[in-house]
Amino acid sequence: MKKKFSGTEIVGKLRQADVLIGRGKNVPDVCREIGVSQQTYYRWRNKYGGMSPDMIKQLRELQKENVRLRKVVADQAIDMAILKEVAQGN
Repeated sequence: MKKKFSGTEIVGKLRQADVLIGRGKNVPDVCREIGVSQQTYYRWRNKYGGMSPDMIKQLRELQKENVRLRKVVADQAIDMAILKEVAQGN
């Protein structure tokens, strides 16, 4: 069963994992306890390791803004291509 976790949930699970590892548990046991595979744990660790929930929110906002700006640039490129075609016809 595949679950989708939010960024803040992931950060919480990683903190929980850090506490358990600090108590001497090994990674496979910790992964079972937090309910994710080892591959997911290491992927999360690479992507979200050391982030706070505020940083996750800021990352999401920046990603949304990036998508919006890419759309603006794509629209401008289309407009420029149309203008070039019209200019060549004259």
